[in-house]
Amino acid sequence: MAQLIPPSLDAAEWRARLHKAIPGGAHTYSRGDDQFPQNAPPILTRGKGAYVWDADGRRFLDYGMALRAVTLGYADSRVNAAAAAAMDDGVNLTRATWTELQAAETLIKLIPAVDMVKFAKNGSNVTTAAVKIARAYTGRRFVCVPRQQPFFSFDDWFIGTTSLRRGIPGEHVTHTLLFDYGDAGSLKALFDAHPGQIAAVMLEPATAMIPCAGSCQQQAQWPQSPCAVCPNNTGNFLHQVQAMCRQGGALFILDEMITGFRWHVAGAQTFFGVTPDLCTFGKGMANGYSVAAVAGRREVMQVGSIDNPGMERTFLLSTTHGAEMPGLAAFIETVRIYQAEAVTDHLWGYGKLLKSGLTELASRHGLSQHFVMDGPAISLNYLTLDHDGKPSMALRTLYAQEMIRHGVLMPWLAVSQSHGEAELALTLEAADKALAVVKQALDSRVEDFLLGPAIKPVFRSHN
Repeated sequence: MAQLIPPSLDAAEWRARLHKAIPGGAHTYSRGDDQFPQNAPPILTRGKGAYVWDADGRRFLDYGMALRAVTLGYADSRVNAAAAAAMDDGVNLTRATWTELQAAETLIKLIPAVDMVKFAKNGSNVTTAAVKIARAYTGRRFVCVPRQQPFFSFDDWFIGTTSLRRGIPGEHVTHTLLFDYGDAGSLKALFDAHPGQIAAVMLEPATAMIPCAGSCQQQAQWPQSPCAVCPNNTGNFLHQVQAMCRQGGALFILDEMITGFRWHVAGAQTFFGVTPDLCTFGKGMANGYSVAAVAGRREVMQVGSIDNPGMERTFLLSTTHGAEMPGLAAFIETVRIYQAEAVTDHLWGYGKLLKSGLTELASRHGLSQHFVMDGPAISLNYLTLDHDGKPSMALRTLYAQEMIRHGVLMPWLAVSQSHGEAELALTLEAADKALAVVKQALDSRVEDFLLGPAIKPVFRSHN
């Protein structure tokens, strides 16, 4: 089959065509025009390794990596071959498939806390399923999530807690409670205010914020010496949450959508030495193929079973495409590559070099107070701060704009196995030039250096 060649359109025409056909111009809000500088490629046609190409054939080194879903590199031939072989077997059959069983047993063997698993296609589906499981298992109604973690699901129970409330009845979110990540007291206050009523606490194990900030003495030795072996890890926030859940009869749920297959091949839960009752995975599972999972201990997951006569049923997840074979075959092959090639070690190592390189460049340009690398090497973020030390979206837009000008797409920092020495050199060369412009802008007026409007937060009440 011949490849369709995209028409020759300018950026405005591409944007108009996208917004005419797709609400938001893309199928994920994080891909929207308002999340990128004016000079960002409006549409991409392909990716290979750590690079993507736009409709005009321009190549960009990518740090978006499909919203962090690609961890080996775009179009990995080994993963694609596994998916293609599953396509030849029929893609999706009438009963449970051999591929489906192998994929489930692969995750069970890989993650110590997992006895059973249910696959789906989207992260939101499995986090919502985890909430349903928790409520069915405990018979309770409240679910607690950290206000500092921006996204758990597109479903009403979570989105209604953000500023995006249009179309969501208020009563759909009254049973979702917010606490502060890293503040055990704020979570305890919820348990005290709702005794015997909290079904679960759901949180990401870590972001740029880590659960042992201020208490860990061995971060410099990460990942070789993970938090799990630290003698002081009882002060770790995740351990505190786990203890509160156990004491309060609530389920401890870790959303490993981003941390899974990055912090450790067996999840950040293994890195930090905790055992969730339920966990969810998605990004990174299958190197960009659509696979998500809710998993956990048998006693809890069995609320969705049908082989226990007389048990009240929970209609857990029933997705036609949840066990689609190409994605699950891609997952199995991705795990094999992770185990054979120590992929997470590479992600950590590259992250350390990138962090130190960008930090050194910021210092060289006199921007140590304005361009700051945040988070551990495996979960990096860059902060752009104004003269008052406050986050500046205009400065962030300018930096991203200038990186694009020099061939690097860096909306955030997601690293893959395909990022190597050449990619690091290209990145630091582009950053050197970009930070020189950021320095000029700080000495005058930032907006005068922008080609278009500043990037906006995804979670805002109005366009």
